[in-house]
Amino acid sequence: MAMTVMIQEAGGPEVLKLSDREVGAPGPGEVRIAHKACGLNFIDTYQRSGLYPLALPHALGMEAAGVIEAVGEGVTHLKPGDRGAYAATPPGAYSEARVMPAAQVCPLPDGISFEEAAAMMLKGMTVEYLFHRTTPIAKGDTVLFHAAAGGVGLIACQWARSEGITLIGTAGTDEKCALALEHGATHCINYRSEDWAARVQELTGGTGVDVVMDAVGADTFEGSLNSLMPLGMMISFGNASGPVPPFNLGVLGQKGSLKLTRPTLFTHIADRASCQEMADHLFGKVLSGDVKIRIDQRFPLRDVRAAHEALEARKTTGSTILQI
Repeated sequence: MAMTVMIQEAGGPEVLKLSDREVGAPGPGEVRIAHKACGLNFIDTYQRSGLYPLALPHALGMEAAGVIEAVGEGVTHLKPGDRGAYAATPPGAYSEARVMPAAQVCPLPDGISFEEAAAMMLKGMTVEYLFHRTTPIAKGDTVLFHAAAGGVGLIACQWARSEGITLIGTAGTDEKCALALEHGATHCINYRSEDWAARVQELTGGTGVDVVMDAVGADTFEGSLNSLMPLGMMISFGNASGPVPPFNLGVLGQKGSLKLTRPTLFTHIADRASCQEMADHLFGKVLSGDVKIRIDQRFPLRDVRAAHEALEARKTTGSTILQI
């Protein structure tokens, strides 16, 4: 039996319930993993609220790290006793142990702790695809990144610095802006005290940025489009303020033949080889010291409701983990 966080219905943090579940043995292409730490991500709140519907009842959680207890037939890249980490579907990482598909579980290098791994797999591989698999970004380019002091944001700030990319961040307090700057942002704008879109134009001499990376959604969408240079790329990869409402595609032409995409990590990591390649790139950044994983909040698994409340109230910085 393993303690697991389940939802019986969509709703607020109050629908998160702990239950004991039978774990069982892994089938073909599966592993059983005993978790040491689990990650917390905004996608978890989308699934809990029903924005991203799940077949109910369902367990939650998309990333974790731990020790492989058993492997099913056909699994060759892992064996019992190995350290492993993942970002993967289906949800179920908020648990002491689980059986899951093995393809997205990556061997974890000894130089990276379980807590670091649980805090970085989903966020770090998201940054990897944003900078390397969505649109060409080269040294000297300028990127606008919203929520720059969050878990994804602080990794993005460091990643950009390591590759000579100018990153203009936004955050909701002066303290969060200072944190983003400390981690490699070239500039950071407090969106509560400044007109951030106008400030982006000032910082770029009126030309706009090459790429916008926006996980905020509805609140920042229009300003993000207005921050792009002609032929610029808007990457909308999240909905922290709610989904972007329908809009007229002709606006992209009017604003300078802009490009718009809505990618997800899980498309990129669906292939086992691509997933491992992305994880290896991330591991290399961390092991080299180019990227340090900042964990600012730790909650016991049983306090998952408080963790969700803190995340949705934007009271968190860096990454948040659930301790097993």
